Amino acid sequence: MTDMEEKFPRALWVRLLIYLVVGHIFAAFVWFLFEAGAR
Repeated sequence: MTDMEEKFPRALWVRLLIYLVVGHIFAAFVWFLFEAGAR
């Protein structure tokens, strides 16, 4: 398990989590644009 932690440092997990959050916000923004354009 220590080997796995060395290959995946904490900074990589934090960066991955940030990318996921930003991706969801961007997807919600695009969906909002389509919803507003449809009206």
